[in-house]
Amino acid sequence: MQSSHAVSAVSAAFDDANLVAYAGLVPMMRLAERCGPARLTVGKVRLSGAGNGAGAAADAKVTGIVAGMAVGADSIDDLDVLRHGAMPTLFGGIRAPSTLGTFLRAFTHGHALQLHAVHRRFLGELAVHTPLLPGAGEKAFIDVDSTHKRVYGRAKQGAEYGRFNGIRTLHPLLATICTPHSRPVIATVRMRRGKAADSRGAPKFVSEALATASEAGCTGTRILRADSQFYNAGVIAACRRTGAHFSITTGMNPSIKRAIAAIPDKAWQQITYPTAVPDPETGELVSDAEVAEIPAYTAFASRKQSERVTARLIVRRVRDLAKPAAVGEQGELFPVWRHHPFFTDNPAQTLQAEREHRHHAVVEQVIADSKASALAHLPSGHFHANAAWLTLWAMAYNLLRAAGALTSAFHAKATTATLRAHLIQVPARIARSARRITLHLPHNWPWRDAWTQLFDTVHRPPEPA
Repeated sequence: MQSSHAVSAVSAAFDDANLVAYAGLVPMMRLAERCGPARLTVGKVRLSGAGNGAGAAADAKVTGIVAGMAVGADSIDDLDVLRHGAMPTLFGGIRAPSTLGTFLRAFTHGHALQLHAVHRRFLGELAVHTPLLPGAGEKAFIDVDSTHKRVYGRAKQGAEYGRFNGIRTLHPLLATICTPHSRPVIATVRMRRGKAADSRGAPKFVSEALATASEAGCTGTRILRADSQFYNAGVIAACRRTGAHFSITTGMNPSIKRAIAAIPDKAWQQITYPTAVPDPETGELVSDAEVAEIPAYTAFASRKQSERVTARLIVRRVRDLAKPAAVGEQGELFPVWRHHPFFTDNPAQTLQAEREHRHHAVVEQVIADSKASALAHLPSGHFHANAAWLTLWAMAYNLLRAAGALTSAFHAKATTATLRAHLIQVPARIARSARRITLHLPHNWPWRDAWTQLFDTVHRPPEPA
């Protein structure tokens, strides 16, 4: 492809007041209005004590930030993308980035919890109005993980040197919900200081994630999956209080090592993964392994009787090929294995429980998505402003996933970057006639049918309850 005109024959002017760059926001925000984040914000978020008017019109500010994140904004200044061309004609209540920044900086810990409540209710409404979690009435997985987000400003509250030497971070904690037939959505999030322990506050956080899953329609089997940082009695007790199952990596403590050493050789079963999984120690892709089970392993045996838990210990072992014999040297006398155990009360068969547990890595896709979009930066020096930004990103992420679920089978499992490119970042010219607005979109847009499906679906009258 090459230019079709000479340089002297081409010019540009930013002078068309009837153009918009993000026509996909029209059906997206219509879906949001149907599920009520503005209404929920009015009922839940009250920024009392802000003397500069920051708490006024909180509903418009919340939906404005969510809309900006949906189109790809990753900082407060980027939210200015909503104020171009004909956007004020299509949408009301658009606020300037400075106003939105003032709003975020007015948040306290209590206000952040109020916004969490809006997020939970919003997810429940999305699950009611869209096929967001197909099969949730049969089985759902709740995945808990933490991540570190590097920050550079020394004045950022809560930024500390934690796990990574010489790197200042904040330490978000998140929980996702998925089913065997869906991509994950975000159940709940928490912003924490950089050196906070991974498991700090985990039992309470797990309880909230499981309650959110129930509100989102997960009425069947619920299985909490987590890494070894969350292997503690409090997390398992939180699962059992709510009737959920657990599947948690244990690490290799002395008790686990003794239990694995007692497994007879004939107990190991061969397993082949349909898609290779990364080895947690080496990062190499593993397609074949062996699995064995200890059906009754008692964890936390040093604690009081009421806190001990007896369940299944399932162990995966892979050959340790990290140090192959050099050419001409003696080969391997006996196989050396690396063991990866997890503790679970999942009622599935051993090999199925193993496959389901390894699928916990799906939460890493959500973390990667966050750092490639709204969490590319944590935009404020105020800790609670960043905590609110994290929750608003979770709302925008779930809204995009719901829109994809309404669009097509492909878009239901597409990444959010694909959803933006196909459905949101579509230019359009508006025309007004007889009190109606018509969007004129690009001819031969490759995803015209998908966009039209989303637009028509959200503009139909809601079905009667």
